Amino acid sequence: MGEDVSKRELIQKLLKGIETGDAKAAAVVNEAKYIQHNPQTHEGSEGLTALFARLSKTDPRVTFVRVFEDGDFAFAHNEYDFSSLRVAFEVFRFEDGQAVEHWDNIQSKRGPNPSGRGMLDGATEITDLDRTEANRAFARAFVEEVLVQRQLDRLDNYVDTELIQHSPEIADGIAALRAALEATTDEGLAIQYDKLHKVLAEGNFVLAMSEGTRGGIHSSFYDLFRIADGRIVEHWDTIEAIAPRSEWKNKNGKF
Repeated sequence: MGEDVSKRELIQKLLKGIETGDAKAAAVVNEAKYIQHNPQTHEGSEGLTALFARLSKTDPRVTFVRVFEDGDFAFAHNEYDFSSLRVAFEVFRFEDGQAVEHWDNIQSKRGPNPSGRGMLDGATEITDLDRTEANRAFARAFVEEVLVQRQLDRLDNYVDTELIQHSPEIADGIAALRAALEATTDEGLAIQYDKLHKVLAEGNFVLAMSEGTRGGIHSSFYDLFRIADGRIVEHWDTIEAIAPRSEWKNKNGKF
């Protein structure tokens, strides 16, 4: 498979195999090198071929809403219809035109949120390609300072007052975000970010992949930010509970 095929195209070809059950889609994967970070999935294209064949029997639909490229990586923001609707972020690392590593974060589709927004609607146009690295650094600083270190007094430095919010339980605006980050349950903070693992970016969009807890449950947080004029102006996310290690089908870990 040649280098002339973009990673943006490769990720779509691979994931469309979920609809068709086509084993050729799994051929986008380099089985000898493939590292699978979905704890529920076996490694390699053999695992993917079986998964695609099983899923295709449910008459699934894969809808790509946003697809990005970042160096060796491609990442997508998708809707899956597997008897119920789910929202996913899919991340692949490629070498020589084949996928060699995969991460994902999938959540049941919910909403609309208190501002009437869905988990997938909103801006899709990729702009400001010359700002990719600046935006990556900006989003990284936001997650580390505000979400992990909980310097909530710095929210105004990063987030637009009129933030467009797609998280299913939070309304638009910086005040609603602050309230969500300050919320507590019997287990402590309702949302606790402990570690930022990876930051991927293309132009005005940045995806942050983090680990923490929600309601005391070990969880993975994938946050997609749209940045404009030096502020986060729009936000999407998925939150997924991380299965206990005893249930993992591979040993690579979620991140």
